[in-house]
Amino acid sequence: MTNRVRLRDLGLSIGRYETGKCNAITDIPGVMVGHVTLSEQIADDRAIRTGVTAILPHPDNLFREKVLGSCHVINGFGKTAGTIQLQELGTIESPILLTNTLSVPAVLEGTIRYLLGQNPEIGNTTGTVNAIVGECNDGYLNDIRGLHVRPEHACLAIQSAKSGPVEEGCVGAGTGMSCLGYKGGIGTSSRIAAFGQRQYTIGALVLSNYGERADLRLPGGGTLLPRSSADPEKEKTPDGSIMIILGTDAPLSERQLGRIAKRAAFGLSRTGSYAAHGSGDIVIAFSTAHRIPHRPEPEQETLPYAFLREDGEWISRLFEMTAEAVEEAIWNSLCMASTTVGQKGRVREAIPYHILLTERV
Repeated sequence: MTNRVRLRDLGLSIGRYETGKCNAITDIPGVMVGHVTLSEQIADDRAIRTGVTAILPHPDNLFREKVLGSCHVINGFGKTAGTIQLQELGTIESPILLTNTLSVPAVLEGTIRYLLGQNPEIGNTTGTVNAIVGECNDGYLNDIRGLHVRPEHACLAIQSAKSGPVEEGCVGAGTGMSCLGYKGGIGTSSRIAAFGQRQYTIGALVLSNYGERADLRLPGGGTLLPRSSADPEKEKTPDGSIMIILGTDAPLSERQLGRIAKRAAFGLSRTGSYAAHGSGDIVIAFSTAHRIPHRPEPEQETLPYAFLREDGEWISRLFEMTAEAVEEAIWNSLCMASTTVGQKGRVREAIPYHILLTERV
């Protein structure tokens, strides 16, 4: 199998901001990513092509030290867990888990069991816990009805999470995903910029699973591929979905994070998405700048946190960094994914690099 490379390894780049050291969401100090990949051929033309991906905003106890967060629904054809409370309260108190649509309950259970093991007070001397799980439908390549993801896979993904370079493409939750008519999956990217005397990072991690070849727009440009390059398959596939996870070390409030989350749509649209009817396009954003204790000091009516000023220039810079990071993360998910044979012998080809380098309209 030919080794796959990232978009920048092909000599292509997106936007004007610099990337972090790994060009990944893990360029934000403390953020870690882990995967469990399930890939197996089973009887009767059935194939397991699925998995779990975990994103940890910091390596410590998230229930006891929460981070501020928000979410944004671009199109709501999705089955996420935990986003209602996130939108209401503005805090994240669990790892963020990604998997396939029908495995949300199993991954939710596994995440809760992990958090119960860390925190004996949950459901005992304090309230319950809000675990966050996102999904995309990998049923084109994966035996999704087999429910092969189990709660223990969620625990393993969390426990395997690490900082540094992130595995991309056909890994974890991305194992069976498709994007723009090619093999999709996990992709990540980051952007850094100076804000006064400080430097802040925006990182994106995507689970890409949307669109057809005719929708594809070339990286960094606004031109469409010829209609003759449309996917020749006669079999109609679902509209698909994308999960977009955004992280930053900029000191943003939950309201500001909601504004950041909305800007992910612009990076997504640059690749050719128009958020089709059946596409669940959901964004979750968090900041690692402040930790919110589960039990604040009784005398503190409000927590003394400072946030980035919203004077137009700085927040707009973060918006642009977000759109760039999301667009490049999607391209990395495509460029790093390998041709995959899955359920019922179906094949999803890796995107040919020559399309990115030579074909223009």
